Amino acid sequence: MNSRSLFDLVGKKKRIEALEASFSVPGAFDNLEETQRLTREIKGLKDLVERFEGIENAIEELQVMCEILDQEPDEALKKEALALFETTHRQVEAFSLQTLLSGRYDESNAIVSIHSGTGGLDAQDWAEMLLRMYTRWGESRGYQVKMLDIIKDTESGIKSVTLLVEGLYAYGYLKSEKGVHRLVRISPFDSSGKRHTSFASVDVMPEVTEDMAVEIDAGDLKIDTYRASGAGGQHVNKTDSAVRITHLPTGVVVQCQNERSQHSNKATAMAMLMGKLIELKEAEHKETIAELAGDYSQIAWGSQIRSYVFNPYSLAKDHRTNVEIGNVNSVMDGNIDPFIDAYLKENAK
Repeated sequence: MNSRSLFDLVGKKKRIEALEASFSVPGAFDNLEETQRLTREIKGLKDLVERFEGIENAIEELQVMCEILDQEPDEALKKEALALFETTHRQVEAFSLQTLLSGRYDESNAIVSIHSGTGGLDAQDWAEMLLRMYTRWGESRGYQVKMLDIIKDTESGIKSVTLLVEGLYAYGYLKSEKGVHRLVRISPFDSSGKRHTSFASVDVMPEVTEDMAVEIDAGDLKIDTYRASGAGGQHVNKTDSAVRITHLPTGVVVQCQNERSQHSNKATAMAMLMGKLIELKEAEHKETIAELAGDYSQIAWGSQIRSYVFNPYSLAKDHRTNVEIGNVNSVMDGNIDPFIDAYLKENAK
């Protein structure tokens, strides 16, 4: 089987054609949100195809260079060929990671929730730092990052935040970030200049589309409405537009207050709940949602996946793969690909 078959180049091109054709149907642009989603999917697929074909062209060019060098050695051409080889090798390495994203939901958008742990203001500040890190990472990949829910502290930082990261393979990459993240630094909130350790948890689930939806018993849901807080203007704070949904059999709780409409927030919260329950069902190897039971809302703080040390030295270390990055500030700016890549390779073994 050749690389085109493995990559399914023909299938991806057909999918692009089908998506573009769907825009010619009357009323295709009536649903702005769906139009934007399809547009992003087309862009993501075109980027993949362009990268694949670019690698193919580079390999063909290298073959020609090697044939010429076999016939007539030339130092300048040899140097050019070596440079092209190194560039192409890096591209192949990066592209090959996507062959590891073969899970059922890996191509989906990702819903990322960050919760501050024990540690008061330091933990809340740490949660806000992680929010910035994932936002920077998403933007660097061309993904759209949308805030679904946020609970800020009146003094500093955030207690929790939920993001929607939209783009092809967003969940496939970000699922590696699920777990407890540990911060060690000199606390800016401690006048004595002591070093503090803070924790925050990150949860990641796929965004559910209609074809992924599973049946949830309405009797298993507790739905509460409340007044939204934070950004959104006076209207948000004067109406019970925010929605919280609890899945009673599992104890899973989701909430959304991003939209002005209670109906929109409920729809988003249901999608979040569906994603979480599907993820749990897969992890527990259950056939249906109804088989899930138990409290999944608690965080086990003793099992951090990564530590970020600012003092007495600079280091970010993933405890699952032992990958280390000495420049912790670059990690906080969104440079988390080395951690993600190592996790994907480790779990593919």
